[in-house]
Order: sequence, then C-alpha cells, then structure tokens
Amino acid sequence: MTELTETLELKLVEPNAHKHRKLCETKQAYQDVLEAAFNANCTTQSAANDVVVSYDLSGYAKNALKKYVPQLCGGSYDAKELHDDHPVRFTNEGPKLDHKPQNTIEWYVKIPHHDDYHLWLPAQPNPEQREWLEALHAGDAKMGECRLFDRDGEWYFHIVATRDVEERKTSSAETPIVADIGEASLLTVCHRDERGSPTAPNLWNDEGKAVRQLRETYFTATRRLQKRGSERIAESYGDELWRHIDHILHTVTSEVVAYADRFENPVLVLEDLTHIRENMDYGAFMNRRLHGWGFAKMHAQIRYKAAEKGIRVETVNPAYTSKTCHCCGEQGYRPDQAMFKCTNSACWVSEYQADVNAALNIADRYLGGESHSREHTNGDDSAEEGGRLTVPQDSQADADTQQETLGTYAS
Repeated sequence: MTELTETLELKLVEPNAHKHRKLCETKQAYQDVLEAAFNANCTTQSAANDVVVSYDLSGYAKNALKKYVPQLCGGSYDAKELHDDHPVRFTNEGPKLDHKPQNTIEWYVKIPHHDDYHLWLPAQPNPEQREWLEALHAGDAKMGECRLFDRDGEWYFHIVATRDVEERKTSSAETPIVADIGEASLLTVCHRDERGSPTAPNLWNDEGKAVRQLRETYFTATRRLQKRGSERIAESYGDELWRHIDHILHTVTSEVVAYADRFENPVLVLEDLTHIRENMDYGAFMNRRLHGWGFAKMHAQIRYKAAEKGIRVETVNPAYTSKTCHCCGEQGYRPDQAMFKCTNSACWVSEYQADVNAALNIADRYLGGESHSREHTNGDDSAEEGGRLTVPQDSQADADTQQETLGTYAS
C-alpha cells in the first residue's frame, strides 16, 4: 500500500456579519497566543501549554499550537522572527465536514471558535478535489491538521487528507471497462472481450428508478411542507431522503469498482464531464432532469474508490455516443431513453439498449486513442463546476423553492 497526501482547499461562502466577527475573533486570539508562546521561546509542548492555557481559544487550536510553536522555536523551522500573518491551525478532532447534496451549496465545515461554541459555514471546494472530499466524508480518507486563512477579506479552509492506495501489478494488455452514467439506468458497465465482442453488461436500472423516485418525492413533499410554513420539518424530511440517495450512489459506485477489479490490468473509462451539458438536447423538461443528476458526484466516488484499488481512470469525449451505432458507426436515434435504433438497413443492429450502445462507443473511443486526462477550465459550464444532485426545477417558482431549502447551516 502507498499513502497519498493531499491538501484540500475549501472557500468559505461569504459569512454573515455575526459569523465573520467570530472568525475574526478566532484569528486574532490565535495570533495573540502564537506571538506570546513564540516570544516566550517555548521549545517544548509543556512550555507552550503553560502559555496558551489561559487564553480564550478552542482547545483544538491550542493543541495545534503546542505542536507548532516548538517547531518554530529551535525545531524544524528555527524561526528568528514571527511573520505577521499565520493561518489558524486546528488538530483533526475539532473540524467536521457535512454534506447536504439537496442544497445549492453542498459542503459545510464546522470550525471551532472556543470550547463550547462552533461555527458551521457553507464552503465551495476545489472541483478537482471533489473525489478527495467524497473519500473524506465517507471515511475512506483520514483528516489531518486543518488551517483557516483570511486572504484579502475572503476566508479559506485547508484540510490535510491522507489515504492508502493499493499498488497494482500491471501487464501490457489493458482491459478498458466503461462506466456510463445514464437516465434509464443509473450506471451501465460493460467492455469488449479479447475478440472485440460486447460482453454481458451490468445495468443498475432499479437503482436509477429508486433515485428518480426519491428525488421527485423530496421535491414534491418539500414544496408542500414549505407552503404550510413547515421549513424545519421539510429540512429534516429532506435530509433523510438524501441520505438514502447517498447510500445508493455509494453502493453502486463501489460495485462498479469491484466489477473492474475482477480483471487483470483494468482501466475504467468515464465520460469527460466538460462535455456532458453541451451535448444534452432531449427537450426542456428532460434536460432539466438530466442536469440534476450527480454526474460529478458519482465520478468522484468512482475515482477515489478506483485509486484505492490501484485502478487507473481515463476519460473520453462522449459527444454523439448516444446517437451513433456501435456496430456500423452510422447515426441513429433514440425513440425513448432506454432504446437506440440504427437507421442503416445493412447493419445487423436494428434496436439496442441505448445505455449499452453509448458505453460501447465510449470504449471504442478509448481503444482508438482518444482518451485524455480531466482538465479543469475556469468558468466552463460543466458538470465538474455545477453538476450537483439538486432537485428538478420545472419553473422559476421551483428554483425559488430550492433556494429556501439551504438549511440551518446556511444562515
């Protein structure tokens, strides 16, 4: 096993006046304690403890200081002077992550203020680190030291995360396995055998139906409860439904990686999410439903779970894969979400399961050398930037309803 370490950056959504004041108080108290301990030349944790014990600061920040100050004073840093601005450090027992996939802002961070008071703040993660956050929230990665920064009036929170990754022995022959997210089937997994023939696919149809029903139930019930003025009940009810959805997604993505792990030298092939939205054109209502699927969420889970097994993940541009015949390459059409029809009369494929047809086209693109690493493009309207498991929005009123479901953490 190999241990990987990553520093995750979350930008705190602009806090209200009360929480901004508390963050400033935490930062100022930390700077005062740090300066006092440094000026006292505390070269041991015991000496640092004698200084920090009397200050009104969270014990998690004090414990981080007791480890950090001896490193500054004659330790690994051997600092001769103290810089003006240091991040507020916390040991990993204090800060907490929470995930609310039903909210416009999904991630929340608990930041200790002092021993009996904590701040919950909404946060926007680096999109390229989403899979690490998923792993951390699921308990598949470990949280290390955390740091609070103030950069020109904007607040950031850093989390040092570690996880073990299996070292996998590989051979020259790869087995490309496509994991395709769809609407009819939540996920479709298939590959071609050594002769190039499609193998029996795995389709998670029941799970897709269950998630759709849960989302529709959540949306309908929440709107009704909010009209009655029962926001607290709506929030509690929604949390339970979304925990069910999260459980389904984690179960399915784990099964996908387990499927790939059965083969020698597998490589999981996913769609490049930057092309997901621009290639959807199924009409206004269906587009809204599809844009609400958790493309980025499921991809992040597959990526970190694959990394733990030592399985490489690649992406390809999925443009037109759903409208192209995997056998003859001619353009066809989909009379419904579950069925693809080829228009080439000379092709043996007349009708084919649509998600499997698209998955085979994605596999062929990878085998043809079209794979590329995922890149993050600022400002791109891709699922990496905004593809969250939000409720379906069928009108502006529905969008307003979603804004009202941000929950207690968003205050």
